Amino acid sequence: MRERSEVPLWLPWPLPADWMISGFAEVANEQGAARASVVALSGPSVTYGPGDLLVVAEEPGVGLGAAYAGLSGPDPGPGFGQGTTHAKVHAMGHPVALWWVESAADRAVYAGEALGNWLWMVAWPADAGCLIALGQLSLLDLRDNGHEFDLPFGALTTRLETDGT
Repeated sequence: MRERSEVPLWLPWPLPADWMISGFAEVANEQGAARASVVALSGPSVTYGPGDLLVVAEEPGVGLGAAYAGLSGPDPGPGFGQGTTHAKVHAMGHPVALWWVESAADRAVYAGEALGNWLWMVAWPADAGCLIALGQLSLLDLRDNGHEFDLPFGALTTRLETDGT
């Protein structure tokens, strides 16, 4: 996936405490090049039980992040990006503004732009969104060969399905 992806494979690094990688997904074009990528993480939610976080990078118009957010269109919708930002992450050392996206009540959704692509962060349950809102996440692109990690993997998440749940 690293070799054929045309969009970043964003990994929050260091991972939040007690979180693990729980899957990867992509949307590819006819030539097999990934136009959208997802890195899934799982760990403890803030209040109770397990939490999941999907970090999506996609070319405009693909709509994968919007599908995970439970939206009907391919982007965050009208009025997006107006007003004060709601969160900030760092992507490869550069600050990236994120705005809260209205979505289903069971999840927290933030979106912005990084390296010319949409950056979506979708967290379940909604209180797990504080991982994003607190602004402590730094994202690295796994396509960069300069990274050598001992990545912690957990069980595959069911959140990689895009049926809106």
